[in-house]
Amino acid sequence: MPAGYRRQLYRDDAVVLRVQKLGESDRIVTLLTRRHGRLRAVARGVRRTSSRFGARLEPFGHIDLQLAGSPEGLGSALHSVSQVEAVTLYGKSFLTDYPRYTAASAICETAERLTPVEREPALRLFQLTLGALKALSAGEHSGSLVLDAYLLRAMAFAGWAPAITECAVCGTAGQHAAFSVPAGGSVCPDCRPPGSAHPSPDTLGLMSALSCGDWAVADSSAPSVRRECSGLVAAHLQWHMERALRSLPLVDRRELNL
Repeated sequence: MPAGYRRQLYRDDAVVLRVQKLGESDRIVTLLTRRHGRLRAVARGVRRTSSRFGARLEPFGHIDLQLAGSPEGLGSALHSVSQVEAVTLYGKSFLTDYPRYTAASAICETAERLTPVEREPALRLFQLTLGALKALSAGEHSGSLVLDAYLLRAMAFAGWAPAITECAVCGTAGQHAAFSVPAGGSVCPDCRPPGSAHPSPDTLGLMSALSCGDWAVADSSAPSVRRECSGLVAAHLQWHMERALRSLPLVDRRELNL
C-alpha cells in the first residue's frame, strides 16, 4: 500500500452483477457502478442471518452504497462495503421465473465481460443494464426479446454493432439477403463471403426494431423469427468476445412458443 494512503469512504449507486462466497460469512460482490465503472467489494458478514444488509446484495438489484477504498485505484483492488440501501431489488420479481432469471444472468455476465478494466466509468452500459433489468422486472415484453435488445445495444456500446440496414463490407444501403458474422452483419451479393446465413427479412426487421426500441414491431414478431434473431445475435456477440458466455446456453426460450 502506498505510503500515506488511507482508505476513504465514498458513495455510488450500482447494479449487483455477481456474488461469490468468501470464507464462512463474507461475500465478494461484483458491481457495475454509475460513476466508477465495474469494481469488486468485500461485504463482511452478509451470509450471517443477523446481517443488516445481506438481502440487499443479491444479483440484479439496484442499490445505493457506501464503499471504503480508493476510487482512483490506489491500494487494494477490493473495496469494502460499509453501508447499503436498496433502490429497487429487481430480482425479487423473477426469481421463480426461469426464462427471465436466465435472461437476467446473461445480461449481467455480458455487462461484466464488457468492462474488463476495473474503475473505468461506463455510464452508458450502466444505464443500459439497469434498463434491461427494469424491463425484465416489469414483464411487459418477452424476456428473450429484452435480452436480445440488450445484447444488440451492448454491442453498439462496445463498437461491435452488426450492420443491418447496409452492407457491412462496402456500406451499400439496403436490407440485404445475406448475413455474415465474420464480415460484421448484413452483406450485399457482391461482398457475400462463403458460408453466409440467409435470414428472413422479418428477422432483420426484428433486429433493427430491437436495436432502436420499436417494441410494437418486436412484440408482434413470430416465434420462428425470434429464434432466428436470437441465434444471429448470440453468434455475433460471441464471435467478437472470442469466448462463449457461460450463461447464454442456459437461457430458457420456451416462452417463444407461447
